[in-house]
Order: sequence, then structure tokens, then C-alpha cells
Amino acid sequence: MKAKSILGIGNALTDILAILPDDTLLQEYHLPKGSMQHVDMETGDRIWAVLKEVGVKYVPGGSAANTITCASIFGMPSGYIGKIGNDELGHLFKSTMEQYGVHTTMLYGTKASGRCMAFITGANAERTFASYMGAALEMKPEDLRPEYFEGYDYFHIEGYLVQDQDLISRAVQMAKAAGCLISIDMASYNVVESNDAFLHNLVDNYVDIVFANETEAKAFTKKEPREALDEISRHCKIAVVKVGKDGSMVQSGDEYHFIGPWPANPVDATGAGDTYAAGFLYAHSLGMPLKVCGEVGSIIAAKVVEVVGTKIDIPRWKAAKQEIRALIAANGGPDLTV
Repeated sequence: MKAKSILGIGNALTDILAILPDDTLLQEYHLPKGSMQHVDMETGDRIWAVLKEVGVKYVPGGSAANTITCASIFGMPSGYIGKIGNDELGHLFKSTMEQYGVHTTMLYGTKASGRCMAFITGANAERTFASYMGAALEMKPEDLRPEYFEGYDYFHIEGYLVQDQDLISRAVQMAKAAGCLISIDMASYNVVESNDAFLHNLVDNYVDIVFANETEAKAFTKKEPREALDEISRHCKIAVVKVGKDGSMVQSGDEYHFIGPWPANPVDATGAGDTYAAGFLYAHSLGMPLKVCGEVGSIIAAKVVEVVGTKIDIPRWKAAKQEIRALIAANGGPDLTV
């Protein structure tokens, strides 16, 4: 059975993770603890220079990139479209994605590559973010070409990109023309609120699978999670509403399932939604029932919350693949020697 393929589009951002001894740096750059701030290029470069002295971990990130990398590790042929600067961080982003087996269509902007600097402080490992979007925001509709989409079965959109409505309109038209099944992760409630009419139109006309957490689902429907799921499912083929540590709910037409959370020892929730989407889409590509798709999403999300950052280590990947293989086999799916 030929594995189905997936293409993602998103903000190509490198996550720069730094564990700080105290809050001095946060105070110096006016970054309230636990917040997410956007910074300009000059501030972004200054902070990065300081962090290099501290010692940092670089991880290609951005919501769609996380999902696509994870899908590639599952064994789905995977592609990614994003925009970077012609610089050290940009080349690192591209080469690392390719090491994970992702076919990259990296466009080059005039600005420096985008980065999301995450500062981990205090006994409870609280995270504070400073983001510089840089070249990522320079991706434009005219950058996209029909051939980028050809040969893919799924097209996954990072919700943050919806702020450039012309870009996403062109992308979904090309994806639909190429015969892709289209999924979107809504990404952030404030993006949903500020692009409400456009998002509703997008879901009604192009999107097959919607992933949202409870705040995004509420922003989209003005309803609580269960009713929000009902409402979203009327506008697309499959609706998924994630309710954090309580699990998730999936619905397609009249078919509804509550998926309990998989056991985990959580240390950092970053990337849980992105990896859930990868697991769900992977199981869906194998033709698994809706409930199993949600369960595969839960298994892999439970692994990422046990590590700091968005990349699951090899022992946890092995454990996840064993659990997923058993689950799929038990539900009449293909024998996976992944």
C-alpha cells in the first residue's frame, strides 16, 4: 500500500530554547514572565547575541513545520513551503527539515530568518517568548506555483498564515486543483477573531478537516466545546476540538467520539496540538476509523508533552510507534513495520 503524502505551509521559524538562571534578561528586555511578545529585528538580534553566550538549543519550528516533521517520521512522504532569510538560521531550518526527510520548498525573503526565542526560567520551567517573524511574513501569493502542490494527498495549513488572506486563498485554490484533502489548525483564538468572516468562508468552501482547541473553537462559533464541535462539523467533513489535558472530541456528520487523554508525565505542553494533528492525519491516511485517528493523535501528543520543546526523543518515538502499531492492527488496519 503506497503511503499517502502531505504538504504543509507555515511560518518558517527557528525555536531558540534557552534555560536562564534567573529573570534578569527578561527584565532587561521588558518581557513579562510567561508572555509572548513580538520584537523588532534589532531587539531580536541583540537578545540572540546574549543567548548565544548562555548556550541554546535550536529547533526548526512553527506549527505546520512541527506537524509535517512528525508526519514524515511516521513515514508519510512530506513536503513544506515556507520563507526564510539567506542566513545561518535559514540554512539550519532547511537542512534540519531535510534531515527529517521533508522535501522543502524554501523561498528566500529580504529580511532575516524568523525565530521564536523561548526562555525557560524558575523551578516550574515557565516559558516566556520573544518572536521575530522576519522573512516568514514576506511570503506572498505570487510566490506559490501549482507544481508545488502536485502529487500530494493532503495539504495542511497553519492558522497563523490566515492573516495573509490573499496568500491562503491562492494556496487552497491550488491545493484543491491538485486534488488535496485540506486541513487547517486554527492556531490562535485572536487570529480566529480577527479573521472571522474569511475563516468561515475558507472552511465552508475549501477545508475538509478542522483542528481547534477550546478557545479557538469558541472564537469561531461563540459556543462551548461540545456545541462548538457540532457547529464546526456542519461546515466541514471532520471537526476536532482539543480540550487540553482532558482529551479531545471528534465529529464527522452524526458520528461523535470523545477521546480521553493518553497517560503522560507532562513537563511542557508546547507542540502538543501540532503533533496531535500529525498523528490524526497519519491514521486518517491509512483509512482508520475516526475514533482511532483521534487516539493516534492522543498517543503522540502524550509523548511530546513529556519533553521540553517540540521534538520527541528516540525512546519515546519507539514507544509511540509500538502503541500506534498495536492500536491500528487491533482495528483491522495494515500491518505497520514502521
